[in-house]
Amino acid sequence: MGLQPDHSRPPPSRVPEPQGSSLNVGTLSSAAFSQIPGSGPNCGASSWKLRPRPGLQSQGPQGLAIQGMQMSEKVKSPRLGSLKTQSHRGGPPRHWVWSPEQGCPALLGLGRGQSLPRPGRYGGTGDRGAQVTPPHLFSDISLDADTGRTGNVKRSQADKERWRWGPEGYGAVLLVNCDRDSLRSVGTDLTDTQLASRDDLQDMSPVVLTCDAPDALFESYKLVLNVPPSDSKRMRVFCARGGNSLLDYEQVLGPQHLSYAVARQPGERKIGLYVEGLSFPDANFLGLVSLSVSLVDTKTLPEVPLFTDTVAFRVAPWIMTPNTQPPLELYVCSVLDSHGPNAQFLSDMSDLALKASCKLMICPRVENRNDRWIQDEMEFGYTEAPHKAFPVVFDSPRNRGLKDFPYKRILGPDFGYVTRESQSTAVSGLDSFGNLDVSPPVVVEGKEYPLGRILIGSCLPRSGGRRMAKVVRDFLGAQRVQAPLEVYSDWLSVGHVDEFLTFVPTSDQKGFRLLLASPSACLKLFQKKKEEGYGEAAQFDGLEHQVKRSINEMLADRRLRNDNLYAQRCIDWNREVLKRELGLTEHDIVDIPQLFSLKDAYAEAFFPDMVNMVVLGRHLGIPKPFGPLINGRCCLEEEVRSLLEPLGLHCTFIDDYLAYHKLLGEIHCGSNVRRKPFPFKWWHVVP
Repeated sequence: MGLQPDHSRPPPSRVPEPQGSSLNVGTLSSAAFSQIPGSGPNCGASSWKLRPRPGLQSQGPQGLAIQGMQMSEKVKSPRLGSLKTQSHRGGPPRHWVWSPEQGCPALLGLGRGQSLPRPGRYGGTGDRGAQVTPPHLFSDISLDADTGRTGNVKRSQADKERWRWGPEGYGAVLLVNCDRDSLRSVGTDLTDTQLASRDDLQDMSPVVLTCDAPDALFESYKLVLNVPPSDSKRMRVFCARGGNSLLDYEQVLGPQHLSYAVARQPGERKIGLYVEGLSFPDANFLGLVSLSVSLVDTKTLPEVPLFTDTVAFRVAPWIMTPNTQPPLELYVCSVLDSHGPNAQFLSDMSDLALKASCKLMICPRVENRNDRWIQDEMEFGYTEAPHKAFPVVFDSPRNRGLKDFPYKRILGPDFGYVTRESQSTAVSGLDSFGNLDVSPPVVVEGKEYPLGRILIGSCLPRSGGRRMAKVVRDFLGAQRVQAPLEVYSDWLSVGHVDEFLTFVPTSDQKGFRLLLASPSACLKLFQKKKEEGYGEAAQFDGLEHQVKRSINEMLADRRLRNDNLYAQRCIDWNREVLKRELGLTEHDIVDIPQLFSLKDAYAEAFFPDMVNMVVLGRHLGIPKPFGPLINGRCCLEEEVRSLLEPLGLHCTFIDDYLAYHKLLGEIHCGSNVRRKPFPFKWWHVVP
């Protein structure tokens, strides 16, 4: 059955849609339509006619009748076999043969799926052919991106204007182009308005503008790309024109560029676009942006869009990696102080990295300016789209000797950079990224956190103490995929979460354990050794320039006991929060013996803080505690081995006493690890 002229019988009330294609008609201005007398939305062959708006020369081709469509802001599904157009403008009528089996033709770009087949000319009338609009009124115009999240641009039946989370979700993804692909560039690529390298295109999301239409259409109409004003500073669009040189990629949309009239060449059917994100989600940016193309009638004043197709994107978040992810690179600093260089520490860390098959990266003094706390300066993470992922270093607002290292030495090809700095408040110790951690994946009362939860050290609620800068907390929360959790670290002198907790991988079903520093476990161990007759065994045995304390003396020291009762209460408060917010049980927690002492009401580690370790897969680099020697072996080391080695972990105790511990830090504070990204795709999260 062909397209029927006006005098034919009404089409069937329902015609099945062909398999594998569906129409999702683009947005039309409802004010451009008026009902043809004698028909209505409920009629079997209702007709709607494009007519000029009052006061405007023309809203569209005069006399264009659209049959079989229901009146709505978005026309979703015209009946196949009943879509008919007829032009009263110029020239004799033309007759094209068409049948429902061919799929529904596209009208002014209103089609998704099959484009208009090349018509055959037919001179007859009646059922053998239908009188339709001249070819210049037909086009296949659409804007398509990787809404299916497969890594390739395909036309999709999903709603391109919406973005949906979850395994069954849909919607395109933008990468923030925050790396530096060309060594000639000064800043990150997102600051460039011209391509500096063809590799830069891989960091962008491809978009295809289909403009398959007779050239005559564009004598009266033009295609215009648009971004909303609020989105223009969040994204940039390049248009691929001509050859393969960098100059052939022109920026057409972005900051201060809200629209672009597409320079379509005669016969051109597809135009390549490349879209980059310019900023990660943040407190004032949800991460959603959109790109539209409109078919505009140039004969009207003002120019009127007849059709708009829109694609929504979500900017990919910055994602942290927990200790359970495999290590790729271990960073440490070469420093020199009054005790000499930290050469032995670097050698020990090199041996540990070799055991873990992890690459060692040493930051020289000329670059760190004798700042050894590389964990505090930066945090490694990554960002990912279906077609690409790359690591991104988050530079803390700390800004001490290492402040230039992330930007000058880490930023590079396929290695991004991001930072947040407070403009209103002074930087505190809690703004360092030793105060930032992330749990392994957890499930809490049925709620899944497949990328874990970010942990931020803070003060007690409503206590008015120290907190991480709001600009950093807002940034972390805005990423949405690792819901941040604030824990209590303000009881510590330095105030970092890595002073009392860490996570280690295990081979059992749980997959990890939470390690907590435990004064009560340490006092219990010392009491046991005293009862076994080792009360005179001394802490700090083997260390020069350090007063030794026997087990008997430490247990009898009332002030030390009170200090650790307070520290234990602070840790217990966190223990309950972590159990509740991470869905943990007591079986998931391992208590690591540790003592603290108070100085000006804040706690410091009494001996090297063993929880402040570096985790390289199953290999742990643990601060050597210099505990009481019993039968020639450190009882603290033996206790930790007995707790962790049954979990499949390998403990290496490293001397950091002078180079780190005496300066109120340990191995974790003085190292940093870049890890392998999660295999889980963040867009499958349901926030």
